[in-house]
Amino acid sequence: MKQAKPQATAGEEEYLQTLFWLFEAGLPMTAANVGRAMRLSAPTVSEMIGRLERDGYIQRDTERTISFTQSGRADAERIVSRHRMIERFLTDVVGVPWDDVHEEAERLEHAMTPRFEAYVRSSVGDALTCPHGHPIRVGERVDAVPLADCDVGARITVLRLENEAEDLLHYLSASGIEVGLVGEVAAKDANSISVNAPSGDATVTISVAETISVAADPSPPPRTALPQQLVLAQQRYGR
Repeated sequence: MKQAKPQATAGEEEYLQTLFWLFEAGLPMTAANVGRAMRLSAPTVSEMIGRLERDGYIQRDTERTISFTQSGRADAERIVSRHRMIERFLTDVVGVPWDDVHEEAERLEHAMTPRFEAYVRSSVGDALTCPHGHPIRVGERVDAVPLADCDVGARITVLRLENEAEDLLHYLSASGIEVGLVGEVAAKDANSISVNAPSGDATVTISVAETISVAADPSPPPRTALPQQLVLAQQRYGR
């Protein structure tokens, strides 16, 4: 008789979220990218990846590339959806600022009972995304391009903030960038890019602009930003 897969620990859930973030963003699911995203050493990551494999959440091929098992992907999707739902609840119902909500949701999600989760789902109603633009119903991710690729004169709408590291979210908020912002690329050089919007000019570095996914007209060719450009957290880790 096949042994049931054990309930994921809080640590395993953190790794599953990071792996799903890589998968959803079209980035290679490797231990190196997990370590880069979570700011952890190779031995630490290797130990947890081995545990996830033993517990039936992931599998690795001969090149050590990671993929989800069928049940592991379902678990990862559930964990990620719950996290995004909690973020939306905290912003819309509790009133936590969108640039503070990621870490609060990380703390809350591991203590949530099924009864409270049902209440939270009811409270967020028909919300489609978390406050950073990621779909609550995973698999409904809208195609976008990095703001860094847009040319001067392009009309843009901010769809998603790919990296939810809290220090980066604070920087974006202070710069005037948020999900839903509509504007026009007003200036761009090798170091920074500026968007003119009704609320005023918003200027960020090109590296940060790599993490801002937008709809643009005219649109540059689609591509995925590199992992080292996505991960900019100064403390703990960022996705």
